[in-house]
Amino acid sequence: MTDNTDATPSQDENRLIAERREKLQARRDASDNPFPNDFERDSTAAELQARYGDYSKEELAELNMKVAVAGRLMLDRKPFSVIQDMSGRIQIYSTKEVQKEIKDWDVGDIVGVKGTLSKSGKGDLYVVMEEYQLLTKSLRPLPEKHKGLVDPEQRYRRRYVDLIMNEDTRSTFKVRSKVINHVRHYLTSRDFIEAETPMLQVIPGGAAARPFVTHHNALDIDMFLRVAPELYLKRLVVGGFEKVFEINRNFRNEGLSTRHNPEFTMLEFYQAYADYNHLMELTENLLREVTESVFGEAHFSNGVRGENGEIVDHVTYDFSGPFRRLSVMEAILEHNPELTEGQLSDPEQAAKAASALGINVKDGWGLGRIQTEIFEETAEHRLTQPTFITRYPTEVSPLARRCDDDPSVTERFELFVGGREIANGFSELNDAEDQAQRFREQAEEKAAGDDEAMFYDEDYITALEYGLPPTAGEGIGIDRLLMLLTDSPSIRDVILFPAMRPEKG
Repeated sequence: MTDNTDATPSQDENRLIAERREKLQARRDASDNPFPNDFERDSTAAELQARYGDYSKEELAELNMKVAVAGRLMLDRKPFSVIQDMSGRIQIYSTKEVQKEIKDWDVGDIVGVKGTLSKSGKGDLYVVMEEYQLLTKSLRPLPEKHKGLVDPEQRYRRRYVDLIMNEDTRSTFKVRSKVINHVRHYLTSRDFIEAETPMLQVIPGGAAARPFVTHHNALDIDMFLRVAPELYLKRLVVGGFEKVFEINRNFRNEGLSTRHNPEFTMLEFYQAYADYNHLMELTENLLREVTESVFGEAHFSNGVRGENGEIVDHVTYDFSGPFRRLSVMEAILEHNPELTEGQLSDPEQAAKAASALGINVKDGWGLGRIQTEIFEETAEHRLTQPTFITRYPTEVSPLARRCDDDPSVTERFELFVGGREIANGFSELNDAEDQAQRFREQAEEKAAGDDEAMFYDEDYITALEYGLPPTAGEGIGIDRLLMLLTDSPSIRDVILFPAMRPEKG
């Protein structure tokens, strides 16, 4: 068997594929239905292990339990072979007579087996093959067991093979499903209404990001894949849905990295008559419960990777709460003790300080943008334990409500864990005239060449003019949260089918 990790099949692999095609053709010639669909499974591997794993061989013999299992043939070491289903693996046992009848079976084939459940001398459950069917012939050989599918690029491109071969991969995506289900239950149990908002939008809004552009032929207009559902969800709050959320796919036409994929999953939720302090408390509770659901406790450890990706240390994250809270200004001063609040409060001095830190200050940046860049370059990556960073400058928060005690900053927070942004939330701006002015400023920045600046959304302003109650909203990056919970170094590890450059040829 060859190691099928290359994009182009080897000579040995092509030979094996040809042999398997010959076996399939022989089945076609001998049967009208080489892909039968009448096998009825009554048990999975995990179910049998849970029910009968503690039985002795003698107890199982006395029970004489007949079962029907099905799955992919993973190991073929007759008389004992191993099949794998969604829940796990179980052995099947074949006599010499049976082996003669299944000599055209290959590792990778999908088979169904009915027979008596028994246990080996080593304590492993197995099914004696009494009735058996080849359900699907696998024409391509699986990678060798001792190598697996190890090339990361091929794992992402051929996720179906990765899922077959790697238990860690299957575990990661089971955790993903569990987390999303828990998040949905957490919100719906607190009277949040789940909504669906447009993915195709005439005006993309809700985030500072470059959108994908497409064209609607019937309407003869350009449209955009959404960068965020925020403005539509807040329209729903205007309409009276006072607690609303969406687990959504967003699309941003930006670069690829270990933390960025052009298509990604976000949770966004909005609550009327609440502010950003309420959402920080909700977030602490939600993430504590999610962590406990995955690990059984509110603590978990991840590896610390060196320059070559090898694990050189471990860090334990504590989600039991309460999380630490710092303003942007406090975080900068904590990690840059040579700076003073006076320097950071003066545009000219702040620009000089940023330049001294190696930050390229661009024309048109105001004081708030400079402060934010200093924070992102010098403090963000040092926030290991869960930390809320609050009071972001108004200049970089076009949708957030200004702080009553200082209009230059907003009632906004971002949550960082392990140096990564996990969530972004704020008290919503519900002043239609203030929002209109900020949209105009964003439009000016877009006209000046900023592809990520927001459009002016006139209909959203109209919605605000009908009246948005005091509201707080938040977005949590599901993919980044999963990276943290599964100790995955790349966002591609937690997305089933990440964006990839097409293979040559």
